[in-house]
Amino acid sequence: MPRGIKETSGIIVVSAAVTETAANTFTSTTVDLNLDPLNNEVAVIYAVDLDLQEGDMVDGANTVLRGSLSTTARTSVGDLSQSNVMATERMVIQNDGTNAIVTGFSSGAAQPATTLDYLGIIATPDFHLNINGTSQGSAKSMFAKIYLKRARADSAIYAALVQSELLS
Repeated sequence: MPRGIKETSGIIVVSAAVTETAANTFTSTTVDLNLDPLNNEVAVIYAVDLDLQEGDMVDGANTVLRGSLSTTARTSVGDLSQSNVMATERMVIQNDGTNAIVTGFSSGAAQPATTLDYLGIIATPDFHLNINGTSQGSAKSMFAKIYLKRARADSAIYAALVQSELLS
């Protein structure tokens, strides 16, 4: 754990889901972590597991389903090049009417590299699950499990974490 941050709990598993409000419509949901900002409480994220519902196979069309977990609100799913996106998942179905290929991508955030102590730190009291489909026949869902520990940061580190998160 970085200097200035002290764990105050064991591993906590937070489960959440997001469903598009209509087919092919960007949708985001806010998941409250109930952090205590008066005591500089943060969430240290150890793993993220995202699970997209299966996409639709449409003859002669390519369909895409994308999802992400972000530390702040977004107007699109985003990708790993944006600092507020912690994990992503993508499923592409290419169909020419005769043959179909399904490819998937996960940011691999379900388990951090062995040299990392943790994936990231959330200093604001919530995170966001985002989903958007393309050429899907119905609204789709994404399910998530986030493995975290609560921790307390000293004042200077807490202020820097909050500012960095809100400006990302």
